[in-house]
Amino acid sequence: MSYYPPPIIGSVNTDFYLTTPSKSSLLALQSNGISPYSENNNFTITVSEGTTYQTMDGFGYTLTGGSAQLINNMSASAKNDLLQELFGQGENSIGVSYLRISIGASDLDASVFSYDDLPPGQTDVNLNNFAITPDLANLIPVLTQIKSINPNIKIVGSPWSAPSWMKTNESSIGGELQTIYYATYANYFVKYIQAMEANGVTIDAITIQNEPENPYNNPSMLMSAPQQTDFIKNNLGPTFASNNIQTKIIIFDHNLDHPNYPISILNDNAASAYIDGSAFHLYAGQIDNMSLVHNAYPDKNVYFTEQWIQSPGNFASDIKWHFRELMIGAPRNWSKTVLQWNLAADPNNAPHTPGGCTECLGAVTINGSSIERNPAYYIIGHSSKFVPTGSVRIQSNTSTELPNVAYKTPEGKIVVIVLNNTDSQKSFNINAANEPISTILPAGSVATYVW
Repeated sequence: MSYYPPPIIGSVNTDFYLTTPSKSSLLALQSNGISPYSENNNFTITVSEGTTYQTMDGFGYTLTGGSAQLINNMSASAKNDLLQELFGQGENSIGVSYLRISIGASDLDASVFSYDDLPPGQTDVNLNNFAITPDLANLIPVLTQIKSINPNIKIVGSPWSAPSWMKTNESSIGGELQTIYYATYANYFVKYIQAMEANGVTIDAITIQNEPENPYNNPSMLMSAPQQTDFIKNNLGPTFASNNIQTKIIIFDHNLDHPNYPISILNDNAASAYIDGSAFHLYAGQIDNMSLVHNAYPDKNVYFTEQWIQSPGNFASDIKWHFRELMIGAPRNWSKTVLQWNLAADPNNAPHTPGGCTECLGAVTINGSSIERNPAYYIIGHSSKFVPTGSVRIQSNTSTELPNVAYKTPEGKIVVIVLNNTDSQKSFNINAANEPISTILPAGSVATYVW
């Protein structure tokens, strides 16, 4: 039998934020639905601060070039209001703490570009023409404003493709990096990191290649595990070291159906010495495979870096799946981040490249200076608002009906995020922070409890 301290009669010192599938509550602080624990036979989530797991880097989105373009084109006041809401720390903000950006264009830029584009048949081995000029129009101004709101924002950069002249097919779509350009491409990463730093943007980490097993996107590039191994141990790692680049190197950045891809790279000691960890998406596979990679190499980190919501979205099913699999499932399988895909799109899911994603729903839809908040806004907000960078995941027992995850923040708060993964209202208890509570969660709803 679990021991509970004497209940506090009449009230509890616990905040309770609720999102329901009907949207009757949207990340809304509740004035009822929670009470001091009283003896009952309901399921109890027991939180143990003494058992700790990974330290969280943060929660957020990909600030695609298209997102930055839409945000930067808003009126000054509307842009400031949106960025304060997304990245600020106030009661009306959701405190996003981690961003992914593309190195060169992603498929959610208005056009395809690299930082060293050349006419067909030309090469630039010494990268004399390298410039991050395309990012100066929108991405860097928006990042600069974000950093003024949250100076500690963490940023990971991911390339969708190397410059076409470095590739086997000389195209932005598919193809592979030619081995003769491995050293040049390693220098390309260095120049990128240095150029961003010169513009006030510190790149905390890079992934080697977005979706290296997907040759169909525009842009895209294939890169096998042996190729990543070779590139890292013989080129990128030594080049980072010789240039005193502290940016973390993260491998894979693709689906959880192939956990052996990152494991095979980490099996190579020479490559592994330069690698911080592995990144994953969940368009295939299962979230538990993150633990397979973690358990194979517990000294290496794992990150969840992308998951889309298909337009027009289904709020009830989207929040249930994304909370169960990602916001709860990924951290419970050692992930230091949970990132949804596109931060912002217009009502037509644009901008995107020719052949890029036409159905990628933004966390917000921007129509001029008006904002519509979509499922991913609330999915991330339930964690980012309450679980800042540096929070530590702590032990909590879970169940199929009430999956949950618990954290202790740097300020000493306890945060428990719970999904009602059923079609009926559930009553249950949470024993946390010496203040056990009894609570009720509507069907398909999610709640964040803060002590």
